Amino acid sequence: MSRNLVWAAVAAIALLLADMTSAVAATLVARVDVAAQTMTVSQHGRVIYRWPVSTARRGFITPRGTWRPKRLHRMWYSRKYDMSPMPYSVFYHGGYAIHGTNYIRSLGRPASHGCVRLHTANAKRFYQLVRKHGMGNTRVVVVN
Repeated sequence: MSRNLVWAAVAAIALLLADMTSAVAATLVARVDVAAQTMTVSQHGRVIYRWPVSTARRGFITPRGTWRPKRLHRMWYSRKYDMSPMPYSVFYHGGYAIHGTNYIRSLGRPASHGCVRLHTANAKRFYQLVRKHGMGNTRVVVVN
């Protein structure tokens, strides 16, 4: 039994280290700071953009963690929220995405249903960077 416990611990540590280094190995990293309501984009380890965002308002959540983008859509319409437009969507975790918004006055404070909202011009820049670097070389890191 103790041998199984040791192997489980080794596996858990390996997974943690792999997850921590995945953001370092990526050529493009979007770090969303929920507390500061900002997204910092780094390319090859150098900060190239820092933008205000809106994450989940009270009653909703923006999940924390590290992901690779799963899919890209130049324009997506939310089936869950009355076909709301989501320009330049970068989906990273289930239905959660980084995308443009028309509600730019809300940027810098929590206002979304859980997605990360950006000014549409900034969402376009990020979308183009993800396409350039590739989804496999991009990480989305959401922290408190």
